[in-house]
Amino acid sequence: MGYLRTLVIVICSLVFFASRTYQLRSYESQVLLQLRKHLEYPLLLDVWQNSSGDLCNLPSTPQLSITCQGNSITELKIMGDKLTKVSEFNGFAVPNQTLSGSFSIDSFVTTLTRLTNLRVLSLVSLGIWGPLPDKIHRLYSLEFMDLSSNFMFGSLPSQMSRMVKLHTLTLDGNFFNASLPDWLDSLPNLTVLSLKNNRLSGPLPSSLSRITTLSDIILPHNALSGKLPDMSALSGLHLLDLRENHFDSELPPFPKGLTTVLLSNNSLSGEIPEQIGKLNQLQHLDMSNNFLSGTPPAALFLLPNMSYLNLASNKLSGSLPESLNCGDALGFVDISDNTLVGRLPSCLSSTSDKRIVKFSGNCLSVDIKHQHLKSYCEEAMTEKKHSKGIALALLVGVIVGIALVVVLLAVGFLIFFRKHRAREIPSLHALPKVVQDNPPTGISSEVLANARIISQAAKLGTQGTPAYHVFSVEELEEATNNFDQSAYLGEGSIGKIYKGRLENGNYVAIRLMAMHRKYSIRNLRLRLDMLSKLRHPHLVTLLGHCVDGGLQDEATVNRLFLVYEFVPCGNFHAHLSETCPEKVLKWSERLAVLIGVAKAVHFLHTGVIPPSSCNRLKTNNILLDEHRIAKLSDYGMSILREEVDKSEAKGDASKSWHMSKLEDDVYNFGFVLLESLVGPIVRGKEEAFLLTEMASFGSQDGRRRIVDPVVLTTSSQESLSIVISITNKCISPESASRPSFEDVLWNLQYAAQVQATADADQRSDATSLS
Repeated sequence: MGYLRTLVIVICSLVFFASRTYQLRSYESQVLLQLRKHLEYPLLLDVWQNSSGDLCNLPSTPQLSITCQGNSITELKIMGDKLTKVSEFNGFAVPNQTLSGSFSIDSFVTTLTRLTNLRVLSLVSLGIWGPLPDKIHRLYSLEFMDLSSNFMFGSLPSQMSRMVKLHTLTLDGNFFNASLPDWLDSLPNLTVLSLKNNRLSGPLPSSLSRITTLSDIILPHNALSGKLPDMSALSGLHLLDLRENHFDSELPPFPKGLTTVLLSNNSLSGEIPEQIGKLNQLQHLDMSNNFLSGTPPAALFLLPNMSYLNLASNKLSGSLPESLNCGDALGFVDISDNTLVGRLPSCLSSTSDKRIVKFSGNCLSVDIKHQHLKSYCEEAMTEKKHSKGIALALLVGVIVGIALVVVLLAVGFLIFFRKHRAREIPSLHALPKVVQDNPPTGISSEVLANARIISQAAKLGTQGTPAYHVFSVEELEEATNNFDQSAYLGEGSIGKIYKGRLENGNYVAIRLMAMHRKYSIRNLRLRLDMLSKLRHPHLVTLLGHCVDGGLQDEATVNRLFLVYEFVPCGNFHAHLSETCPEKVLKWSERLAVLIGVAKAVHFLHTGVIPPSSCNRLKTNNILLDEHRIAKLSDYGMSILREEVDKSEAKGDASKSWHMSKLEDDVYNFGFVLLESLVGPIVRGKEEAFLLTEMASFGSQDGRRRIVDPVVLTTSSQESLSIVISITNKCISPESASRPSFEDVLWNLQYAAQVQATADADQRSDATSLS
């Protein structure tokens, strides 16, 4: 009997816990379905309704991702299509409106906070509108929150100060229109604070200077004003971006670990402190379009890691020392539109081939055509001194006036005191006891000391990237068996390519380039250093180089070897060919490749300074690794030849030249899209033929005739229409009609989202039929 009783108890316990597990999973599933209802049934969330299994096991996409631990949802990421800017495809505007008037952000957040174990929350471009409710703090486990590109307004609720685990707060592209709260230092783990493109006003709170965990402060494109606080205590701060605000103070002390400082388009004044010339980690400094005065510190140009320095459109004056030295990393300097005089130092001379220097609009004794007369700068200095004299006189007058008033009041008080002293002094025992209040206490140092720090790898995202290496000719000859014919892979668009094996066993692709133009080794090394910094998951990694020429800096280069990672699975062109049916990519796989390449080119256009254009976008130059991840090769070659190609472009013409090159990338990518639709361009399908045939895309019969059968049988009509439309725009004869790469990327991601939904529906239908 005892054995049976024990067995019954065990069985009942198992049933109870199984029931409880099912209820918990069912409860969180119901929360997700309720969120879908609040968001007015967006298409990408239909998979929640149609899913017959556990939502935790749904495949992740860039638009939708759920991560679970146990039976609880810990990460929820949704990227919608309700952008805060207008894009177009297929002849009509992409939805960019808010959710309807019946949407309640309060009810939405109430439902959301039932996912009590959430650690990561990303709800981007979903049309959410209204003031962010206080109850958001109920997500007490949240570490990462991104609510960008919505329509939220008002202020950040004070109850958010209780979200002490939060390390990343991103609210970009909304309409928050209050001031930054003073409670931010209540978040002991805050590492990234990003509220760019809002309508924030008022000063930066002093509490910001006490958040020692901060690595990134990103607040550009707002209406913030007042004084910049002293941030020197923020030892972990790497990025400070306060562009396009209304700050009007002098520059404060900055922390030593800064790598990027962006302060352009404010009203900052005063001289540039010498302390900035001691920030040895600084790589990118932009203080253009302010009212900074005086002579810039010479140490600023010699910082060891400084690659970009922009001081244009200020009131800088005086002359730079002719013996000025520039750091080896310095590749771009802009001191134009100031009132600098004297000679241009040799390290900034236009004859130097080490860097790009802009210095027009000063009174320098060089390039007279683009300089003001010396009298112009002298007059500006005289006016400045005159205005300073008037200001000083007014200040002295005010001080003297105040002093006289104080003296008169003191005399009057003394007379009054003497007359009434006897009557007014009470007995000693009647005097009130003075009680000193306890000063207000802030966050304890112990809390700050124990704050969790996010690892450098998580912040920088470059863990595992191979180090750049300068090879010798002997190393490369050994890797390729003296460039034996068996190592020859073919001739690319720039030079011959060989497969090699390094001493450590890694395979590499070695490009041999004959240098037809006359480059000095010093000039080439600078450009190779810029090229080596282009690192992205969808770019073939440049591992190193070898220069075959003289040993001196001024020697002429004969040959250049570029050493890249070896990407084993061939190029995109081969995976579109019917000659290899087993390798031909389906439509969803082609979209994944196109999205990867578009991300890489968008990075080359916007993620580096100066941008890399003319990136030789062809299906032959898109390689696939063993996981079919796309990687673009032959990129960045414009960096090696930029100065030669631009030598005839001046002023506004130079800007037009640069924009035309970026548009060339869009145009060429249009033909990559075209090949993805129709198959590889072979004999009889040249560009002119395809441009004529583009008209056939407008009808179903035309599509069946020209579109690759693999695409027709694996794509949805809506997804196909989106890509056809963006392809038409990319190869438009009018460059002004072509989209930006940001728009191209958005449309491709949207097409992939539509296709993923169609594929899920098809699988669901197949399951139902079976």
